[in-house]
Amino acid sequence: MIGIDRERDSRVQGERAEWTFPADPGAVRDARSAVRDQLGRWGLESLGDLTVLLVSELVTNSLRHASGPIRVRLVRPPRPPGALLVEVFDPQPGALPEPPRGHHADVEDEGGRGLRLVASASSRWGTRPGRSGKTVWFELALPG
Repeated sequence: MIGIDRERDSRVQGERAEWTFPADPGAVRDARSAVRDQLGRWGLESLGDLTVLLVSELVTNSLRHASGPIRVRLVRPPRPPGALLVEVFDPQPGALPEPPRGHHADVEDEGGRGLRLVASASSRWGTRPGRSGKTVWFELALPG
């Protein structure tokens, strides 16, 4: 699913892990490490490679388009079945941010594939505006 989800917010139930990273290139590496470590603590190692890849894409997008610290949050549902929720928040100055949109990347393009990757690899994804930025989120089905 793609689109703006105004209902998905902090009322989501489940165990949470959250980090804030400075808006510098090291944030991508640090976010990958933090996410992989947390998934290991939750016994969700099987989701590690995919989750880390998608988080890397979204944090990289945030570095390109945002103006400040990037927050990453994981929410594990209280019980299976369910989906791991991953959210990446970035601040943007000025008016409400435009929702991110995927576009067709040419073979030679260095970027432009991240949101298409998120859309194809996740069970659902979307965006929502916040008071000072936006959140891009995705869900991955928990192993069963």
